[in-house]
Amino acid sequence: MTYKQQLIAVALTGLVLSSCGNGDGGQRADAPKEYPLIVVKPEDTSLSIKYSAVLQGRQDVEVRPEVSGLITQVCVEEGAKVKKGQVLFIIDQVPYKAALQKAQASVATAEANLANAKLSLEGKEELFKEHVISDFELRTAQNTYRSAEAALLQAKAELRTAENNLSYTEVKSPVDGVAGMTTFRIGALVSPTMSEPLINVSDNSQMYAYFSLAEKQALELTTKYGTLDSAIMSFPPISLELKNGEVYGEKGRIDVVSGMVDKTTGTVSLRANFPNGGGQLLSGGSGNVILTYDRPSSLVIPQGATYEIQNRIFTYKVVDGTTVSTPIEVFKINDGKEYIVMSGLETGDTIVAEGAGLLKAGTKVTAMKQQVKEQEDKQ
Repeated sequence: MTYKQQLIAVALTGLVLSSCGNGDGGQRADAPKEYPLIVVKPEDTSLSIKYSAVLQGRQDVEVRPEVSGLITQVCVEEGAKVKKGQVLFIIDQVPYKAALQKAQASVATAEANLANAKLSLEGKEELFKEHVISDFELRTAQNTYRSAEAALLQAKAELRTAENNLSYTEVKSPVDGVAGMTTFRIGALVSPTMSEPLINVSDNSQMYAYFSLAEKQALELTTKYGTLDSAIMSFPPISLELKNGEVYGEKGRIDVVSGMVDKTTGTVSLRANFPNGGGQLLSGGSGNVILTYDRPSSLVIPQGATYEIQNRIFTYKVVDGTTVSTPIEVFKINDGKEYIVMSGLETGDTIVAEGAGLLKAGTKVTAMKQQVKEQEDKQ
């Protein structure tokens, strides 16, 4: 039975009782006041709550040059899919090839100097054993050999630098993804210090939706499930509402809950992971994540049927035509329209459906006649 049907059923009962109690057709001074009433009955319900979310791809990478020079070739089309390691731009390689050759020559020279220093040292050691040269001359030969070793190490380091710089002239994609837009063309001068990246590469195969819960809601979840990890495992699959109002075709799952409360907003951040194989979701976009809680055989009442005193929630139960203030416990999360009652009411109880904040305990009430008129019009 729907909420509206419940209202009509109670209205009919209330009018019959009202007619029987006032046979002369006049309105008594102590006549019950008309209010919408409902009979509480269990029903299967789904509680859906929306939270604003910001979308980001699994990786949004700014591709920047690591060496300076003129772009000699653009190897990527804007918006094209690229693979990790694919060459996107080539920077003028001529000076870096020359630097590599110079470094290779320096290594060869250092190796020759080391070989000469080794021969000289071996000869000095033999002469020292024969007491032909002094200890000073032997130590001088040893120091020369060590210097030659150090010079070779330095030359090899410069060679590695030259090799790296030459490899950096091929600017490659660090990830699989989709290439963004670029303003750089052949002939443009680039350097590692420039503020603008050459291009962005976004891995949008998985999309992350970032949203926040109030600290109170997050604490209620951890209290219910024990730990953040348990709460993550217990979250049902969630939906994503796009900016055009459509619901995204794939379900997502919450995979990360921040362990900290933002001091500025008083919220806890969460991340939901959505598959994006078709590329419908765009990094940098926004939408609403929809958390749905299925609650079978629950007592559901409108929030207009309740009022609060000192953080406790009450409703007015109707007993023998008189309102009785009744405290209730509700499900910790709500959609702003209805409460799921956990305790305080039972199946078959009649309550005031609207305007509870204007009532007082002990008020005589009856169902509204307008409800009966609506039923008669429908028939």
